[in-house]
Order: sequence, then C-alpha cells, then structure tokens
Amino acid sequence: MAMLVLTENAVAAIRDLMVGEDLPEDAGLRIASKPGDAAALELSLATTPEDGDQVIEREDVRVFLEPTAAATLDDRTLDADVATGGATPTFRVTRRTG
Repeated sequence: MAMLVLTENAVAAIRDLMVGEDLPEDAGLRIASKPGDAAALELSLATTPEDGDQVIEREDVRVFLEPTAAATLDDRTLDADVATGGATPTFRVTRRTG
C-alpha cells in the first residue's frame, strides 16, 4: 500500500510547528479532509491519532492521516518551505513520479 511520503523539509517544518507547544512527545501533525469539501485538507497539531487514522513516522515526527485524507494522499509527497523568523511554514502536496 502506498502512503504519503514526508520530505526532509516537511519533517523540519512539522518539528518547528511543535516547538514551544505544550504537546506530549508522541504528538503529531494531523491531516484531515475538510468537512463539506473532501478536496480541501485541514492541518492541525494533535496529541494523539484519532481512531482509524493512518500514522506515518519519520525521524522524530509523526503525521496522523484521517482515512479520507489518507486515500487522497496515498501517492503524494508532503513538502514544505521552512519558515524563518517565526513565520508559519507553507506545506504543499505533490504527486510522486516514477
């Protein structure tokens, strides 16, 4: 089964988002389909995955994928422009080739 792949920049951006947040060590970034618009995704920090979430781990970062989002992202790569100066990083999803 294919699954979402995290780039090094995405891992760094998720790590940056979690710095200073009062979250347990096993918290992560949750990606879910937006209610009423399955084509749109919502990203949020979560302490634990919800029932049915797919969990992706890379290095010390965890991503929780809600089932509909997981199906949408199964052949994709999550990349990010790492923020500087405290700005929020910009995430983007691209289709894997090859």
